[in-house]
Amino acid sequence: MTTDDRRLDPDAPLAGPPDPWAETDMPTAREGPPWHMTEMIEAEPALAVRILERLAADGSAARLAAAVQAQGAGDRGIAVVGCGTSEHGARAVAEILAGGLPDGGRPRSIQAFEAAVDAFEAAVPGLVIGVSHEGATRATMLALETARAGGATAALITVSGRAPAAALADIVLETGELDRSWCHTVGYLSPIVAAVAVAGHGPHGVPDAAQVRGLLAAGLEPGVVAATERAAAALAQAERIVVIGSGTDRIAARELTLKIEEGTHIPAAFRDVETLLHGHLAGMDAATAVVAIAAEPRESAGRAGRLRQALQGAAAIGSPVAAILTSAYDDAIPGDLTPAGRVVVPGDAASLGGSAQALLASAVPLQLLTERIARERGVNPDPIRRDDARYLRAAEVSSSAG
Repeated sequence: MTTDDRRLDPDAPLAGPPDPWAETDMPTAREGPPWHMTEMIEAEPALAVRILERLAADGSAARLAAAVQAQGAGDRGIAVVGCGTSEHGARAVAEILAGGLPDGGRPRSIQAFEAAVDAFEAAVPGLVIGVSHEGATRATMLALETARAGGATAALITVSGRAPAAALADIVLETGELDRSWCHTVGYLSPIVAAVAVAGHGPHGVPDAAQVRGLLAAGLEPGVVAATERAAAALAQAERIVVIGSGTDRIAARELTLKIEEGTHIPAAFRDVETLLHGHLAGMDAATAVVAIAAEPRESAGRAGRLRQALQGAAAIGSPVAAILTSAYDDAIPGDLTPAGRVVVPGDAASLGGSAQALLASAVPLQLLTERIARERGVNPDPIRRDDARYLRAAEVSSSAG
């Protein structure tokens, strides 16, 4: 590694994909942090502003907003599809866009492979939005092909209009800047910000870029980073980790589950807050850590009450518990229920819908928590274990066309 491999300015734009387009190579190896993942996380507050500006300037957010409004009021509806981190991005897009649609127009989020092979479970929606960071995920491309064959309008949120999947889309939102780590963070945030840009043409009005940046930057404040490091030190000792959330926080919890497994190599599982209490505690013990995410502003009192009960259950069997909380939940969850630590960030952004607030508030903390657990364990999160020949071979055989 050379010094010019490092990013020195977190506000500087990230590079886009190669021209001509090509899939990324394995991230360059580093002997220690900062990893590429570290630098991607630090770049996100400024990146979000650039994405909002880019999608406003090229008109693509407005075009997709018009299609969303037209199909949301129609009979066929809207589906958002993706795989891996992009599946969680797709869930986020569907949740954010739902806030600007009438009852009954709520978009569905469908895993891309299932959408393609089941023909969208009955009938192809009128609008299908694909989420693929690099724009070459085979299952997502098949879903877009199925959508167009069924007469749907196809849209894509991706890094570049030169990507293979873009040729299958009628509307392309280019986020423009490429994630340099395979433990994707920018790849998760970018579609969330794109959805905020699209939703800005609905009832919430033009998104306040300063508020978006502020929600993300809060996760990088020195006190928040220090709290994240304390929690990471405790969680790194766990044999397995269960991540829980309610409402929109279920999306962030799913993403943290994936990040932990690919970035730190600790087995992890996602549970709804309520689901955890219906049998799953029997498979947990003192070697099973729990991470709660609570940033959903809607019905927060009821969610906080049930979360308290879930954490009390975890405490009774000796599971170490950590949490990522907005200030409203910090006040409602007693400190002794999170002995492994808590990360508290602000969650208020008046210009954004509740889903967008929650997703933006938790994005950097969940990513930084993963990165710091990886540090504690001496793991480079960037290659998602594909620097090991067995895991590289697993990726090769599972991604080949068939």
